[in-house]
Order: sequence, then structure tokens, then C-alpha cells
Amino acid sequence: MKNIKHVIVIGTLLMGTLHNAQAAVSGIKITEWMYNPVGSVGEFVEFTNFSSTSLDLTGWSFDDNTRLPGSDSLSLFGSVAAGESVIITEADANAFRTNWSLNSTVKVIGGISNNLGRSDEINLYNNTGALIDRLTFNDQGAGSVKSPRTQGVSSEAGSLSILGANNASLWVLSSVGDKEGSYTSIGGDIGSPGLTSFATVAAVPEPSTYAMLLAGLGFIGFTGRRRKL
Repeated sequence: MKNIKHVIVIGTLLMGTLHNAQAAVSGIKITEWMYNPVGSVGEFVEFTNFSSTSLDLTGWSFDDNTRLPGSDSLSLFGSVAAGESVIITEADANAFRTNWSLNSTVKVIGGISNNLGRSDEINLYNNTGALIDRLTFNDQGAGSVKSPRTQGVSSEAGSLSILGANNASLWVLSSVGDKEGSYTSIGGDIGSPGLTSFATVAAVPEPSTYAMLLAGLGFIGFTGRRRKL
């Protein structure tokens, strides 16, 4: 009986851990940004779908610190698959793809009018105008808004748990060959637009899997008890 209790306790703790990991990052999140490129193309923001299913971004929008839903439409993204990263940029979409050597399957919306500054915000809104994610940053600021200076180098989250937390001080500058596979663009900028390793890390079992996990652990405990009898 003692062994069975231990198995159940361990299983319950594991279930809670997996649930927390899944709850921490879900939906569309900001995963990379650069406000001052040194190359010939514009700044960009990357969004990634951390849901287990596709999400339709028709009617969704982006804005900077003016916080006006609908300012820049993201409808052209259409359906964004689970784990897929999409990009908005002030540059022409095709010019951006060329500069970063991206293929045509990477969704890019160009001509974004709300350009970012050194002290600004990235705001993502859904089709009802509700705020989905926000990142407030200032490369000369302090506290949670103090951010890296993304001049020719993009910024990425230091860890999975940072995504959606709106704490720019926990973001770091990209570097060639880092965990995100960052590289140097044709124009000389460093980043990894269109892909994030966090989408893979965040993949955890669905709630239905938890019950199967506990059942399996319970069976193991029961089998161990029978062997002792």
C-alpha cells in the first residue's frame, strides 16, 4: 500500500507539472522582435501559435504603444498552424524573405505602418479587440521594461516561461548559432525570424493524456504490490 501511495503522489505531482507547463504558454505569443535593423530591410515582430490546433487570425491586429486595436490588420495570416511562426515587418514582404533567405511558406505581412522605437510596445489583439499579448520595452529603461537594444540584432525570450509575461528585462539578444538557430541575414542583421525552438519545447501532453499516465503509474504500483504478496 505504501508503494502504491508513493506512485499516486508522484503521478499527481507530474500531472500538475505538465498542466502548469501547458497553462503557462498557450495561444499566440510574441517570440522575437527587432526595432532597428542595420540591413536594407525593416524591423519585424514574430508571433507563434502555442496552441495544439490551428488558429484563424482573420480580424486580428497589431499596434504599438498607442494601443488601438485594428491599427494594422493581421487577417492576411489566415489560419496559423500549431507551432507555426508568422512575421510582420515594415518592409516589403518579398524583400524581407529575400534578406532573411526565407521560403514562400513562411507567412510575412509587410508594410506595417506602426513602426517600433527604442521605447515602445508590441500589442497583439484578437478579432474582438481583446488584448492577447503585450511587450513593453525601453532599451534605456529600468525594471520590467528594460530591454536589449535590438540594433541589427533581434531579441528573443530567455526561457519559455517568459513568453507572455510582459517583462522585457528577461529577453536577450540573439547570437549566431544560439538555441533559436539564429544566423546573419544578407543585410548583416542577426536573428531567426519564422522559427522558434520554444514551439517544440512547449509541446506537452493533452489533458486526456494525464489520465492515461496516472492509470499507467497506478498499474505499475499494483503490479509491484502483487509481486510482494
